[in-house]
Amino acid sequence: MSPKKIAVLGSTGSIGTQTLDVISRHPDLFEAHTLTAGRNAELLIKQARAFKPDTVVIADDTQYNIVQEALSDLPIKVYAGADAISQVVTSADIDVVLTAMVGFSGLRPTVEAIKAGKTIALANKETLVVAGAIINRLALDNRVAILPVDSEHSAILQCIVGEASPIRRSQMALWCGTGPDRSRGTS
Repeated sequence: MSPKKIAVLGSTGSIGTQTLDVISRHPDLFEAHTLTAGRNAELLIKQARAFKPDTVVIADDTQYNIVQEALSDLPIKVYAGADAISQVVTSADIDVVLTAMVGFSGLRPTVEAIKAGKTIALANKETLVVAGAIINRLALDNRVAILPVDSEHSAILQCIVGEASPIRRSQMALWCGTGPDRSRGTS
């Protein structure tokens, strides 16, 4: 069985770097196919040299020449801009798209990846905040799994599927502000 090819959107952030650490520890299971970054050209270049992905994208197109020149000796495709991020996630070679981009910027690439039938490893909660109904409908229509990566998403999923927990449902309802005594709830 060949390794899953991963597109890491936001590879230079905390979740992106942790994902690359997991990929480096399990090369038999995962391969970094695509790396994207917002502005951190220096770290993106280091990651590209270490992981030798097929493609890198720097969202800040003013950094394109720096990234392109630094990687010119490697057979890595280099692109720039938000449109490029939304386009590269549709590659037939990609199995999983990890969305760890900051804020609203993760929405469009997530939509395009879902339309392309990619499994989504979601760490960008803003995507669900601004378009949860749309994302969920698209995922259902395209038979795409959305896997929670962020600790908050994972905790919610664990609660929904009923994993064993010392927290009683009534306590969770109070904490979420949905129980009978909302004055004690926190968000």
